[in-house]
Amino acid sequence: MNKGKVVIGMTQHACGLDREANVEKAVKLIREAADKGAKIICTQELFKGQYFPQIIDVSKYDWAEPLDGPTNKRMSELAKELDVVIVSCYYEYAMDGVYYNSAAVFDADGALLGNYRKHHIPEGPQYIEKYYFTPGDSPYLVFKSKYGTFGVLICWDEWFPEASRILALKGADFIFYPSAIGSEPDNPDLDTSQSWVDGVKAHGIHNNMYVCAVNRVGREDAADGSGFMSFYGRSFVSDPWGNVMTEGSRDKEEAIIAELDLDEIKKARDILQFHRDRRVDSYEEILNLVIKE
Repeated sequence: MNKGKVVIGMTQHACGLDREANVEKAVKLIREAADKGAKIICTQELFKGQYFPQIIDVSKYDWAEPLDGPTNKRMSELAKELDVVIVSCYYEYAMDGVYYNSAAVFDADGALLGNYRKHHIPEGPQYIEKYYFTPGDSPYLVFKSKYGTFGVLICWDEWFPEASRILALKGADFIFYPSAIGSEPDNPDLDTSQSWVDGVKAHGIHNNMYVCAVNRVGREDAADGSGFMSFYGRSFVSDPWGNVMTEGSRDKEEAIIAELDLDEIKKARDILQFHRDRRVDSYEEILNLVIKE
């Protein structure tokens, strides 16, 4: 079956202290991507504000919005106006004391297709996410939009191969990975950007699919002055063979655009039969956190 082609877009930008200005910056880049032909556009992780999990600050819970809050309302209206699909990444208020790192997906008519909640929550120096985010309770979702069928995994999710495999088996042709990744404060000389690119595109190889990873750029100082994070950009798209099709800069604000030939997925899967040759009867052990002989 011929699936044709689709142009996707991703918004890579710095985030300042003015949260509404950050939204306007994202809107500008979404419009730019749409003008360049993108039909499905993904924002970066938590695009409305600076990366607040650098420190513990109870007041940041007030940044969370419900699914139908003002940011997503704006993205829904924009999707309808531009006739595009938008992946809107936001800090979700579910109830008092329960907050998620989420991505709402709006179809080209502005209708909500679904809301994915980040499953894997990291904890480390200046990545203090377990304080702010409850582990996601949504399934791994596949969104069947007007212009294509895809999944969304958020940042730390991208390091776990099980999640991408599930989305591929559910019928996703490509996966968006909205992220906020950069320096390692306890290892200041370590640059993980190439490991990030290689790790994410490996999911595309193992599942014969496209992967589309979007990151932020710029330096963000911790609110209490205790440190800072430098985000390394490099938003990219790779094909079912693991070839990087396009890649953003390390420091430039830009709309990343790529045309995906969805028929290449079937071609790759017919040659490299990873899904056919899976031994699901032999994987029971992986459900244990630790395997002991």
